[in-house]
Amino acid sequence: MNYEYVTLRMPTAEPLSAADMLVAGVGTLLVLEATRRSIGLALPVVALSFIAYGLLGPWLPGGLAHRGLSLEILLDQTYFTTEGIFGIPIGVAGTYVILFIIFGAFLEKSGAGQFFMHFANAIAGGSRGGPGKVAVVSSSLFGTISGSAVANVMVDGWLTIPMMKRTGFKPEAAAAIEAVASTGGQIMPPIMGAAAFVMAEFLGASYAQVMIAAAIPALFYYGALFAAIHFNAIRSGLRGIPRDELPILGHVMRRQGHLFIPLVIIFVLLVQGYTATYAAIISTASVLVLSWVRPESRVTLRKAIEALRDGAFQTVPVAMATAAAGIVIGVVLQTGLAIRFTSFLVSVAGGSLLLALVITMIAGVILGMGMPTTPAYI
Repeated sequence: MNYEYVTLRMPTAEPLSAADMLVAGVGTLLVLEATRRSIGLALPVVALSFIAYGLLGPWLPGGLAHRGLSLEILLDQTYFTTEGIFGIPIGVAGTYVILFIIFGAFLEKSGAGQFFMHFANAIAGGSRGGPGKVAVVSSSLFGTISGSAVANVMVDGWLTIPMMKRTGFKPEAAAAIEAVASTGGQIMPPIMGAAAFVMAEFLGASYAQVMIAAAIPALFYYGALFAAIHFNAIRSGLRGIPRDELPILGHVMRRQGHLFIPLVIIFVLLVQGYTATYAAIISTASVLVLSWVRPESRVTLRKAIEALRDGAFQTVPVAMATAAAGIVIGVVLQTGLAIRFTSFLVSVAGGSLLLALVITMIAGVILGMGMPTTPAYI
């Protein structure tokens, strides 16, 4: 892809050649197929629905109707401008998100996931409903280094779910607790989900501002989940893990407490106003240095290569989701749907900001039932 060609040409004014049409058509189909393979069918179906909306505009009823887009204009907007596939969302994924994912992968290779689990067991495992609370604490801590709910479940779930079942939690309750706790990692600073980075770009704000704004809702989220587990444990007569099976907090901090320092470093750098790129690189370097404090936490050359590989693999679903969402953005902008939707929202809300927020929340919940967080936000 020639970036200068994309940014310097005048979209729609300069007609596409047959070769350009072929490249754009095949490229768009490949993006949709890669998205299907990496995150499922829901988002490609939504993207195809918007493509159909763009092409069939004159035949649609009522307020949905528009003058329609020709195939050439649709492909031009989607593939050869920065308001389609190669727009802000995928730019954010390739510039910032991948660096933070790699940082999390390096921290995980140093044994941070194990540290979070031991720490959670030490402070919450012995109380009523202890294993459920351990799932909440460990998932919230792992959420500080990974904005991926799936990765969170894979790291914590294999241990916390059997523990919950063993101490009396119903299987479906154990699975639900882990799923909800892991999902909250997307809003847990400092490493949040990709949607937080896209949000910062859309709003013209720094990532640190988004991160700080998310801190209180994240604490309320996990506090509410922790309280729900506690009261459910009292009602059900559930007990905690026997004390002799739990690690001692002091021992955990002495052996693995140094793994928490990179999180402090990245948080301080972001709050101090350093760029997200600089903060991610410096924090990743700090993981490499601090990992050598203890033999069991050392990130060797082999582990470093594995971390880079894992980071690349974990970035693929994010990149594909943002690329497919770019198709939706292109159609929405070209057809004027964004303006009509905004006008509709304002008229329904009747000038009430609170009602507009509630309507937006409901739309987000509905979209979130079948789509990942980032494209649902976009």
